[in-house]
Amino acid sequence: MTASTTRRTTAARSRIAAVGAIAVAGALLLTGCGDQTKDSGSDISETQAGTSAPLADKLPKEIRDKGVVKVGSDIAYAPVEFKDDSGKVVGIDPDLADAMGKQLGVKFEFENGTFDTLITGLRSGRYDMAMSAMTDTKDRQDGVDSETGKKVGEGVDFVDYFTAGVSIYTKKGDDQGIKTWADLCGKKIVVQRGTVSEDLAKAESEKCPAGKKITIEAFDNDQQAQTRLRAGGADAGSSDFPVAAYAVKTSGGGNDFQLVGEQVEAAPYGIAVAKDDTQLRDALQAALDAIIANGEYKKIMDKWGVAEGAVDKATVNGGK
Repeated sequence: MTASTTRRTTAARSRIAAVGAIAVAGALLLTGCGDQTKDSGSDISETQAGTSAPLADKLPKEIRDKGVVKVGSDIAYAPVEFKDDSGKVVGIDPDLADAMGKQLGVKFEFENGTFDTLITGLRSGRYDMAMSAMTDTKDRQDGVDSETGKKVGEGVDFVDYFTAGVSIYTKKGDDQGIKTWADLCGKKIVVQRGTVSEDLAKAESEKCPAGKKITIEAFDNDQQAQTRLRAGGADAGSSDFPVAAYAVKTSGGGNDFQLVGEQVEAAPYGIAVAKDDTQLRDALQAALDAIIANGEYKKIMDKWGVAEGAVDKATVNGGK
């Protein structure tokens, strides 16, 4: 995905080696989820939720008193965040939130929403933060619509926690000769609406010769796009690398899809918070730095096979 206000991306540079590692999580099947359902990525004990948590005093008082951080997330993006067979929210983001919650003495409660509405929900106060494989971009920081270049809001701040790139995938054994984005000219691609994959497809289509533009079909979530491709309704799909790699490994027992070409557009994932919520932003940064230092962050990266996208410190607004 290109630098868009709604970019969603995955592992940086060439991370093809991580495909095999993601098989560690292969037993967790992609599952759908209903709109606006709530679930928690973690269960915090009473002792953890108390003042004994080392970073509890860094949180805003109202959040500390409630003991809950409301998280807006598109919970249909395995392995970053999704529901397992029991309906529990699992994945990279919930595991990180769980570990950070132990530092802060709060529970992170994930609430499902479509990806392209998460920042709006954050601005309206529905969520305290958004954590959903959201790429930190300058346009998002500034509240600018990447397509029009117009100001559409006050923007958000990000606490960056991962690095990711974008991948193309096709039906297994039928790559249609697609190796690069330029090879999509004259073909049809399926993507999730409001993502960098959609932006990249639009930008590439502009470069295609007349009569060979890329047909782009966008869906509310990535699973819908995968279903369309699986049924033969498109030539290719695109999503963040960890998501594409996970789908390749798990969909149809690994028989539905294949990755093609290399990743592009490596950029940081960030936890989004409102511009005026600097205390929460700084508390999240401190909590992330703490779990990097104590080794919990590395355990989570290794568990999900995405260690090559790991960062060595929490950065605020590192996206370009």
